[in-house]
Amino acid sequence: MEEFMNYVWSFIIGGLLCVIAQILIDRTKLTPARILVLYVCAGVVLNAVGLYEPLVSFAKAGATVPLTGFGNALARGVRKAVALSGPLGALTGGLTATSGGIAAALVFGYLTALIFKGKPK
Repeated sequence: MEEFMNYVWSFIIGGLLCVIAQILIDRTKLTPARILVLYVCAGVVLNAVGLYEPLVSFAKAGATVPLTGFGNALARGVRKAVALSGPLGALTGGLTATSGGIAAALVFGYLTALIFKGKPK
């Protein structure tokens, strides 16, 4: 039963993050790109104040998969790299921590572009 509730909470928290983004798209003049940046920055800020890790332990993939999770991973990587390498780690830590996700996005984006034909507006 506990595993089932993990899925439920993951779905609820991840869905809530998506609902908030959709409300921002529908009710404000923010562009999707600005909302993306807002979510990544929110993940960094929540990591900095220590609120994101408890959210991840509660919501699991519901907190790590959305864009706020990417911001959290960036901040965690920078913090770890600065502890190991000093100030230079601020430039390298975020990329090191998220390189797998960035590479996957590039590969799958390229494959999708090869398979499907875009429709200009």
